Amino acid sequence: MDIKQIINVKDITNIKKYNYKTILSILLVLAGILFYIYWGISYGVWVDIGIYSVTIVFVLGGILGFILSFLEGEQKE
Repeated sequence: MDIKQIINVKDITNIKKYNYKTILSILLVLAGILFYIYWGISYGVWVDIGIYSVTIVFVLGGILGFILSFLEGEQKE
């Protein structure tokens, strides 16, 4: 299956199709990015395996949740 067939760009731009799972996924991505920036500014450490491991959990969890929320929406219709 092609990713273009799975997720339609028109679905992503249609805000009415966003549910709580989609919003939570977007917030997870933002939390991961903001956490990385906050930690880097606060402690002056931008290259650290520990901060990468925490950030990647948030960001990948948000991205996968975003994709799964749209796949779930298509199956219901």
